[in-house]
Amino acid sequence: QVQLVESGGGLVQAGGSLRLSCAASGSIGSINEMGWYRQAPGKQRELVAFITSGGGTNYADSVKGRFTISRDNAKNTVYLQANSLKPEDTAVYYCNVVVLMGAVSVDYWGQGTQVTVSS
Repeated sequence: QVQLVESGGGLVQAGGSLRLSCAASGSIGSINEMGWYRQAPGKQRELVAFITSGGGTNYADSVKGRFTISRDNAKNTVYLQANSLKPEDTAVYYCNVVVLMGAVSVDYWGQGTQVTVSS
């Protein structure tokens, strides 16, 4: 089993910044992709950003230029630096980790951390 512990959410004014962290522990094996998703009230969960084991990144158009995803493989931790936050960024942010178990990829999710941006 893999456990994910998220931190860094909170309340911030528009234009402010937050840094989210997600640390993986347990029977990790080989971690492939690490990413962040978010879900606003009444909306579907959507991809915010992900980073591959090789460091390649992909971002949702809505956060490009404002958010930066990074990872520390030694600490099995993924980060999301969110700058120039907007009220529409308000959501529960979930960490996602894809672990390779032999020939099988297994998805793990964090418990979610609330990000609220006030106008």
